[in-house]
Amino acid sequence: MAEIIVSFLLLLGGSFILIGSIGLIRMPDFFMRLHGPTKATTLGMAGILIASIVYFSFIVEQPSVKEILITIFLLITAPISGYMLIKSAIHHRLESHEGTKGCDNIEED
Repeated sequence: MAEIIVSFLLLLGGSFILIGSIGLIRMPDFFMRLHGPTKATTLGMAGILIASIVYFSFIVEQPSVKEILITIFLLITAPISGYMLIKSAIHHRLESHEGTKGCDNIEED
């Protein structure tokens, strides 16, 4: 049963990483491209790391503290770095595609 769970999580994680990578290539501007690595790829890596946790916990029967720490670090740092990149791009007034919603549509009071 553990092998089925590990296989499913690896396929799910690989699918999310593939979708995030395709999104990184296909999106027209920086603001849209950032969603691929920060959203889908982070979920994909979390799936792969959870598969590693399941594998080492049930099949090898060793504690998987390293994978848990990597997962926590990844899930905390990826969205924060994406947020910092977006704020920097807005500050430097990076040009965006006409379909991008963001600071151009915000009304000033």
